[in-house]
Amino acid sequence: MSETATALLNPRDYDARKFDPETQRLLRATIDWFESRGKRRLAEAYHDREFYADFLEFAGKEGLFATFLTPAADSAGDPEKRWDTSRIAALAEILGFYGLNYWYPFQVTVLGLGPVWQSGNAAARKRAAEALAEGGVGAFGLSEKEHGADIYSSDLVLTPDGEGGYRANGSKYYIGNGNCARTVSVFGRIDGVEGPEQYVFFYADSEHPNYHVVKNIVPSQMYVAEFRLEDYPVRAEDLLHTGPEAFSAALNTVNIGKFNLCFGGIGMATHSLYEAITHAQNRILYGNPVTDFPHVRREFVEAYARLTGMKLFSDRAIDYFRSANQQDRRYLLYNPITKMKVTTEAQKVIGLVADVVAAKGFEADTYLAMAKNDIDGLPKLEGTVAVNLALIAKFMPAYLFAPQEYPAVPTRDDASDDDFLFRQGPARGLSKIRFHDWKPAYENAKHLPNVARFTEQAAVLVRLLSEATPDEAQQKDLDFGLALTELFTLVVYGQLILEQAELTGVPDDVVDQLFAVLVQDFSVAAVDLHGKPGSTEKQQELALAGLRKPVVDDERFGRVWTMVRELSGAYEMNP
Repeated sequence: MSETATALLNPRDYDARKFDPETQRLLRATIDWFESRGKRRLAEAYHDREFYADFLEFAGKEGLFATFLTPAADSAGDPEKRWDTSRIAALAEILGFYGLNYWYPFQVTVLGLGPVWQSGNAAARKRAAEALAEGGVGAFGLSEKEHGADIYSSDLVLTPDGEGGYRANGSKYYIGNGNCARTVSVFGRIDGVEGPEQYVFFYADSEHPNYHVVKNIVPSQMYVAEFRLEDYPVRAEDLLHTGPEAFSAALNTVNIGKFNLCFGGIGMATHSLYEAITHAQNRILYGNPVTDFPHVRREFVEAYARLTGMKLFSDRAIDYFRSANQQDRRYLLYNPITKMKVTTEAQKVIGLVADVVAAKGFEADTYLAMAKNDIDGLPKLEGTVAVNLALIAKFMPAYLFAPQEYPAVPTRDDASDDDFLFRQGPARGLSKIRFHDWKPAYENAKHLPNVARFTEQAAVLVRLLSEATPDEAQQKDLDFGLALTELFTLVVYGQLILEQAELTGVPDDVVDQLFAVLVQDFSVAAVDLHGKPGSTEKQQELALAGLRKPVVDDERFGRVWTMVRELSGAYEMNP
């Protein structure tokens, strides 16, 4: 496999040379821990719903979370500690590769730390850093049973205690690590205060006697807690944020945390592809290898193309995420796309390979049986697909019609601290964010037939918005708006894929095969828009004008299929 962004994570020869020595050591140690544990033990723990205490013990002993999730400002001078999105993404992919249940405690620790690292409370920050150094994990106490993540409606109430502090009473629900986290960032409201000033984030500890774990609400290895606070004392030194700042801290934390979902999905899809191609290539059916069947090859090539697109988009998004500042907030568009689009692509990849292996994918000793069961969870974490599509829609006019010049954003694998993520500021002004021109990325790749064809489709979307602009009623119609935003998302997705492909030298065959998939996806989404009850005749006409058949090239397909076939036996987890 060429050393490009098309190279899939393979624990047998994992290459982390772009990182510093300690990061390389920790990533390799994580892989070795899982491989020494073995596939049989991994599957047994999964099906027995065994809490991952052994993994948390390993992470604590190695200082894994402490090293990766402590900002440099809170590192007490430890040169290895920093909040480095590039290596965080690499770890998230590895953990997803071995299972959602191991990615999850890392993810919710990221969320739990978000309000702390955004806080000006030096004592709380020191406390969190020390808890991490001792092997502790974090939890994000935002959601509630009756309100979900609706932060306007919190029923967890803080009542003044007359001594400058508060007593907190109420419950939280859907709280990962809520059973064991030493750093629990809890969102609530102050009794008797109206409007934005009522909101508060405070620091809690699951070991406090007034903190009561009610139950695990999911049948899983993961511990997704319901917990209840009863007269929990909240001192001044426990307060992380109050008023509008608390509201922004919640949204900005989700901005930080949702980025990891795509990398967990990439890891899960990669392991599933290895397992499926190895099985299918060696399975004889009706006297022939399963992979001799044309529909099987098509499904594998599509799965590989989609997985490649996931990697390319997500890796390029890292660069914008790490290069962000108050004058460049383009990451706020790419971020919900990594969450919404890449995680749903992971569902498709795992669905495609599961179709091929059929009954094998239900066997208890396969990774695929676990991945199939868990992958649907990713698109629903940190905001549903619909919520993130609605967010993406806010950027559509500026992105398509009002580009501005920016300095080129380089590949960001450097060992630096991404401190801007903890000073993003108020979560508003999204419609004022500007983007660089999307068209040059497509122009540079127009020699590829399917990129050229997809560019025609993008031009139809621009025409639709210009010549058949959604009226006021349609703009309030969420169902119609989501369908339109799906088309827009594909244009942004393709742009960053092409940028990363050019930066990393991805073979033209792979890029063209990938865009054959995107051409088809655009046509499907256009048909969906055409069928919406609120669509006008002109919009229907333009939606159908966007339909295209991908450019078929049997020789290109054959070359990509050879790449996929060579993955057979390339990786199998230690038994």
